Amino acid sequence: MTTTRQSSLSRLNVLWLTLAVTLTPLPASAQDADDGPLFEPEDAWYGAGFLLGTAALAPLDMAVADAIQHDRFQTSDLLGGTAGFFRSIGHPGALIVAGGLYGAGLATDDRTLAGIGLHTGEAIVIANAITYAGKVLIGRARPHLDTDDPFDFGLFRGWGNDDFRAFPSGHTTSAFAAAAALTTEVVAHEPDAGAWVGVVLYGAAALVGVSRLYHNEHWASDVLAGAAVGSFGGWKVVRWMHAHPNNELDRLLLPERPGRRPSSVVLTLWSLPLD
Repeated sequence: MTTTRQSSLSRLNVLWLTLAVTLTPLPASAQDADDGPLFEPEDAWYGAGFLLGTAALAPLDMAVADAIQHDRFQTSDLLGGTAGFFRSIGHPGALIVAGGLYGAGLATDDRTLAGIGLHTGEAIVIANAITYAGKVLIGRARPHLDTDDPFDFGLFRGWGNDDFRAFPSGHTTSAFAAAAALTTEVVAHEPDAGAWVGVVLYGAAALVGVSRLYHNEHWASDVLAGAAVGSFGGWKVVRWMHAHPNNELDRLLLPERPGRRPSSVVLTLWSLPLD
């Protein structure tokens, strides 16, 4: 039994090491983005790659769940409290950070700071819209329904039933969208700080994903998919916004003379179930 648990934990460590390596920020700065549309045909290759990665990870879902749901971890007050804290970072924490930066930028007449908050909020909204569509369409059962059946899918079963919205993880999507957007913004404005900011933000986002596993709300492949969608959304939105500085949203929500409180971006996401 001990050998089995150690094997499962080793696999879990490999999972998060792989996640940290594959989801590092794109090396190009936001200013290097081309002038094309937000989503381009070649983006399909990125999606296909992560779908294959998710499929490859799926056979380990049950082993990872068994390891994390072991009494040794579940009875720990420290781990339980930590998991709850990082869950809140994913939602509503990521959105609060985006709204706070946007509001602070408007209040201090700092258009750059307001833009960072606005673009981060936009990334969270767009990434979660994609994730929510996947939840409804794929209809995967959450592990707390049956930890012995990670392949319980049903087309459109997620519509109106939260128990079948496991794939992808919404909290993880939000956390990685915020991490990717903020890191890309920092690289654009302060390149020297990009590396350490990325480590901190992506590390926190990964722990949000672990918290969803700890609470038995998601399989490991749900978390990987959420991380992929969130990271991709963060990169794409920020790079596109920097390539199109005169887009309608920036003109509307980043006035040259800020004079109103933030609302539009922040309120949009609350209508999307994230769990």
